[in-house]
This record gives sequence, C-alpha cells and structure tokens, in this order.
Amino acid sequence: MITSSANPRVKQVAQWQAKAGERLRAGVFLAEGFKMYMEAPREWIREVYVSAGALERAGECRDILEKLEGTGYETVSEEVFRKMSDTQTPQGILCVMERPAHTLEELLEGPSPLLLVLEGLQDPGNLGTIFRTGEGAGVAGIILGGGTVDPCNPKAVRATMGSIYRVPFVSAEDLPGAVDRLRQQGIRTYAAHLEGKRYYDSFSFLGGTAFLIGNEGKGLSGELADRAEEYVKIPMEGQVESLNAAVAASLLMYEVHRQRSGKKMV
Repeated sequence: MITSSANPRVKQVAQWQAKAGERLRAGVFLAEGFKMYMEAPREWIREVYVSAGALERAGECRDILEKLEGTGYETVSEEVFRKMSDTQTPQGILCVMERPAHTLEELLEGPSPLLLVLEGLQDPGNLGTIFRTGEGAGVAGIILGGGTVDPCNPKAVRATMGSIYRVPFVSAEDLPGAVDRLRQQGIRTYAAHLEGKRYYDSFSFLGGTAFLIGNEGKGLSGELADRAEEYVKIPMEGQVESLNAAVAASLLMYEVHRQRSGKKMV
C-alpha cells in the first residue's frame, strides 16, 4: 500500500490532474469513480489506484472485483488518495487512461456524418455535457480548435459521464482549414449565430452536417463564422440574447436526430 504523498507515482498523478501540458506529453488522462472505471475500455487502462476504504466497499460487488483482478491495481491510503483526487468527495478509485488518438479522416467515415466544431469553449462542464449529449444524439465526432478547454481536463471527463470513451474527437490547430476540409468532403457547415435569419428547424440536415459552436461569451470568430455556409438561429423570447453553448449544441444535434430518425419529439 502507498502511504506517502511523496511517492513518485502519487506526485505524477497530481501533476497530471493539474497540468494539461503534462497530460498531453504523457498521452494520458485521468478518470475517477466506479462508473468511469467500469465503463473504461480495458485496453485504455494504464494504472488503477484504489483507496483502502473503496477496496473494502468494492468487495460487495463481484463485477468490480473481477475487473480489478483483470486490470490490476495499487492500493493507497485514504489520505494519499485525497492528494491524488480532483474531487471534493472522492469515491476512492482513479484510473490513468491512454489518451485516444483519432484523425479527421476517421470522423468523416460513414454516410452523412454529424459533427461538432468547437471554437474557444472555456468551461469544462460545458464541454463534457456536449460530449454526453453528442453521444445520445448520434454525433460522429467533435473537432476542437485552439483555445478550447482540454477534453481530458478532469472536470470535463467527469461531465462526460463515460462518453469520452465513445465519442471520437480531434484537436485542430488550423480550425478554419479543418472546416474547409469538411466542405470539400461534402459536409454542409452551419454556424450557430445571432445574425442567423432562419430558425434551425427550417433546414434539412439529412446530409453530412457540421455545426460550428463558439466561445460562451464571444461566440464564433469572424474568420470561422465566414466559413459557414449557413447561419442558423435559435428562437429567443424575453430579453435572452443567447443560450449556453452546451444547450445550443444540444438543440441542434437533437434536431438532426429528429429529422434522421423520422420520429417527432414528444
């Protein structure tokens, strides 16, 4: 059992919790909690740390014990686990995961892909919610531009509630160039924009579709908005000017789902 917070492995995990650059260089991300552990693909798992108390509680669940036997794990004291954890009330299990590596070409595979292009999103909870909703709506992948929070940020990972394992994503240093590539592949691009003249439910999204979603406060940059073939508008009542980025993205994705499933939302 690891009982010292000075242990090199404990210090390394703490660094990965705090620094996106360190995670990126190591090609890892961290996932906490039993749900995230049980849903984690075994081939992605590098290391597992379990607090003594959590291990005792896990003894009541055969599925958890079987997976722990398969992946292996290191037991740590409760105090040390608190040093490693990013949460206020940790569940007592933490995984070091292999960071997934996808390409834009992979996201474009298949007929009529639905994609999200995110520029400058800063809130990890928003990003995680977009991943979670994207999985539910059937998104093919997410393209993240510079200035967008790391999807492997611990708070973002928690907010995905496991969807980070199943929704492919790529980071694009040249986001306008990536949007140009989508258009070359026949993907129609739509910007969620205050200057939109038509409501989003007046468009047909049966073909390949990409929605461009901008920063929570500033929206899309002019350079990226200019790449969109259409601006789409979300109805607003009262004095509300815009919606939370995750809410806007969810509305658009589920409109695509509604049209493609042929079912009316009830």
